[in-house]
Amino acid sequence: MDTTLQNPAFLTTKTSSKATTIAYWIVTALFCLQMSFTAYAQLRLPQVAAAFAHLGFPDYFRIELSLAKLLGVLLLLAPVPRRLKEWAYAGFAIDLASAVIAHVAVSDGPQAWGWAAATLGLWAVSYVLWRRLERSTPVALRA
Repeated sequence: MDTTLQNPAFLTTKTSSKATTIAYWIVTALFCLQMSFTAYAQLRLPQVAAAFAHLGFPDYFRIELSLAKLLGVLLLLAPVPRRLKEWAYAGFAIDLASAVIAHVAVSDGPQAWGWAAATLGLWAVSYVLWRRLERSTPVALRA
């Protein structure tokens, strides 16, 4: 009984959850770096502004998208309620899938949409690992 009181069941975690946590943070950090870099590039690099024009998007959309990406990165890295993280992940999925579709629609090759597709892969790994961690985290400890 002493052991149960010292290590209540709702506070114990599996040994694989440590590896999952480390993998999650590595992949999520890489994903957030990529999204932060694209937000910076969309705001500062003229060739990226030209790419948005090539895709047929208005200039203000590039700025809005950059700010949304930075907000999403903050939500993924900060200890916020899980619903906000879900919305951030959903927004990134829509953004990245739309980027691939936009490039394919104007007949751009893989050199144009490859980064978005690769980043979508990082997104998927980060999301799956986050969901796995959420499942293993007791309800009492969730934000």
